[in-house]
Amino acid sequence: MWRLDNTIQPYAWGSHRALATLQGRPSPSAAPEAELWMGAHPRGPSQLQGDGRSLPRAIHDDPRAMLGDSVVQRFGPRLPFLLKVLAAAEPLSLQAHPDLARARAGFEEEEAAGIQLDAPQRNYADPHAKPELVCALGRFVALCGFRAADETRAFIEALAVPSLRALTDPLWARSEREGLVATVHALMSMTTPAPLVQTVLAAVERSHAVDDPWQRERAWLRQLGRRHPGDIGVVVALLLNLVELTHGEALFLAAGNLHCYLEGTAVEIMGASDNVLRGGLTAKHVDVPELLRVLDFAAGPVPIRRARPIDAHEAVYDTPSPEFTLSRVELSAGQQWSAPGVGPELLLSVDGRVHVVGDDGSSVALGCGESAFTAASHPCRALRAESSATVFRATVAPRASRS
Repeated sequence: MWRLDNTIQPYAWGSHRALATLQGRPSPSAAPEAELWMGAHPRGPSQLQGDGRSLPRAIHDDPRAMLGDSVVQRFGPRLPFLLKVLAAAEPLSLQAHPDLARARAGFEEEEAAGIQLDAPQRNYADPHAKPELVCALGRFVALCGFRAADETRAFIEALAVPSLRALTDPLWARSEREGLVATVHALMSMTTPAPLVQTVLAAVERSHAVDDPWQRERAWLRQLGRRHPGDIGVVVALLLNLVELTHGEALFLAAGNLHCYLEGTAVEIMGASDNVLRGGLTAKHVDVPELLRVLDFAAGPVPIRRARPIDAHEAVYDTPSPEFTLSRVELSAGQQWSAPGVGPELLLSVDGRVHVVGDDGSSVALGCGESAFTAASHPCRALRAESSATVFRATVAPRASRS
């Protein structure tokens, strides 16, 4: 096993405090710190302390020892998941991710077209899917999936904007799914959306009633409008569920889920992919036709996931994803938990100090914000807590994945 040195991505929406505080570094940081990456993704590979190699190099050198026969057979010689701590001080882009079939086809199409992997207009960085699970470390706010049509109709009527009502008429005239498809296509295909966006934002500002049921939605639309004036993503955002997680609660986002993380810090695990299709609220590349091609137009409330206890210390977040399983281990000072001995595995401490004990008796100490990798050939056998501790475990899902 190895303690890891990990990459911090300095995206503009990142926090100056969250990751620094988690890791016990001076806060605020000089630059925004958006995501702490743990894994073998080429854009931010973890380094093995005391080894001199990156994690992807070590996997390349001996994939079966590092990953195990089952993982290599299912996913090839690659770690199929990426673990992150995400720290959003400002909203991210409006985005969705493709399923495996579209990721493979889109990657092949862009390769054949000769589009460089680092080109700003590139959509598909790899041929892999990117399902993701985000687990809140405190309050975490997101727009996620399309709201039920009857609720959205009520919100639109409350705004009382004739031009918006006309564009969204399919929500009244057609079935829920067909109405959403037509409405989203109409909005995102507008050549000059700024007048509509400005009119909607003016309507958002008009109501300050204490009993307004849309107060939270209006407040976030105002924030998005200030950051992205004239961006049609502001209007599309009013079609989405506004979800607020508390500590330990999670969201699972399957392929095609239109979402926008707004604020907060969370542990995030995903398929090891960087395929992001953006529809607005960003200065980065936006490809509306490709985004519309992959969107899931199912509507309704978003299920909030809570960890299912396995034993006295470990609880798992069940998802249908074959790429990963995420669980949480809670220990009091002096307690030891016997691990099931699976691999490969990433272990991340988000509170306290623990010792990761290998099957050969070796041990690695992890402080808050530190992580370790254990290979399939020498899995983790136990966690010992010096103080009260919380550790997230990321593993590959078993063949019969749970949902």
